[in-house]
Amino acid sequence: MQRTVILASTSRYRRELLSRLRLPFDVHSPEVDETPLAGETPHDLAVRLALEKANAVAARFPDAVVIGSDQVADLAGEALGKPGDHARATAQLRRMRGQTLIFQTAVAVVCHATGFAQRDIAPVRVVFRDLTDTAIEHYLQAEQPYDCAGSAKSEGLGIALLSAIDSDDPTALVGLPLIRTCQMLRAAGVDLL
Repeated sequence: MQRTVILASTSRYRRELLSRLRLPFDVHSPEVDETPLAGETPHDLAVRLALEKANAVAARFPDAVVIGSDQVADLAGEALGKPGDHARATAQLRRMRGQTLIFQTAVAVVCHATGFAQRDIAPVRVVFRDLTDTAIEHYLQAEQPYDCAGSAKSEGLGIALLSAIDSDDPTALVGLPLIRTCQMLRAAGVDLL
């Protein structure tokens, strides 16, 4: 019996990525407080939130295999969240110009009925170009990435902001590390092929 697969996310980017697997899945909002804990590193925050999101939805659908994911932009140990608006995106990109960030992209797969639970993280090292204020403004006007950690969409024009990307899971920067997700789904008993 193939279990229902649920993506515990409201992110359109994660939904689009998971759709690449051609696997039927449902989407449910995890409704998890994403506030960092005192002293929590960006790495630990991403892992904790991915697991909390998966568990929150699995509590409502215990027979399903649930995928949770979270991404935190890590600038020298400081977590940068989604900017939400133009002013904050401008400030983020100004701080990030010429800097190397680690996008901590975590994924968790759980099934309460079987007791299955795995989590992992796919860190992505990203080097930003030394951007001018004009380049930042043009980019933000063109793409308006206010719902993206780090204020940039590498799958679009945001790639022009970067000088290098280093990752062993190429979809991790967009928001869901599919190589790790596939490994966990197979381990949970979901037949992908």
